[in-house]
Amino acid sequence: MVLDKGTKVNYFLLIVVTIVFIWSVYKPAKFLTWVTEVSPAVVVLIIVIATYNKFRLTSLFYFIITILSILTFIGGHYTYEEVPLFNWIKDEFHLNRNHYDRFGHFLKGLGVLVVRELLIRQTPLTKGPWLFGIATSIMLAIAALFEIIEWLSTKLPNAGEGTKDFLGMQGDVWDAQWDMSLALIGSILSLLIFSKLHNKLLKKLNRLGTVPKKS
Repeated sequence: MVLDKGTKVNYFLLIVVTIVFIWSVYKPAKFLTWVTEVSPAVVVLIIVIATYNKFRLTSLFYFIITILSILTFIGGHYTYEEVPLFNWIKDEFHLNRNHYDRFGHFLKGLGVLVVRELLIRQTPLTKGPWLFGIATSIMLAIAALFEIIEWLSTKLPNAGEGTKDFLGMQGDVWDAQWDMSLALIGSILSLLIFSKLHNKLLKKLNRLGTVPKKS
């Protein structure tokens, strides 16, 4: 079987994310925290892999899923407030917290392009202000949903140190607001910077005949 360039890139991304996942599961700082942090990414990866042949997406889509999964696997392995590089940045610049979670929420704004692609492919929406606004709103809603899930985790019976690590507030009462705001900023910047590239990749998929027509 001859693989096209895009398929080779996608397989390479799968190999990379698999290697990082295996590293992540080996002696994580706190296994329960690792499970809670990593589970959403694993579910998304399973869905993407299972639907790969039936519903092919752009390489940008798969690249973003890879980046966000790796981001989650690293945070799950160390816990978000103990990622070594960001501990070094914290000490070097005399910061009051480890900012890996803030960096992560900003990068999660890239996920708006995943939302954008699904909207273009599966709804009557076309490129323009409505697509921009709805994709951004959905991404902000997803960010808010994660904050609600984190809050609900503190209400569970026997919520303890593992829940604290999952919540990752590091003493900041405005942590949830920061997380959602950074995800919003990341989403807006992602659309402004990458929409043209995304459109080109969608056209390429269309030429290859892998984009189904909308009903």
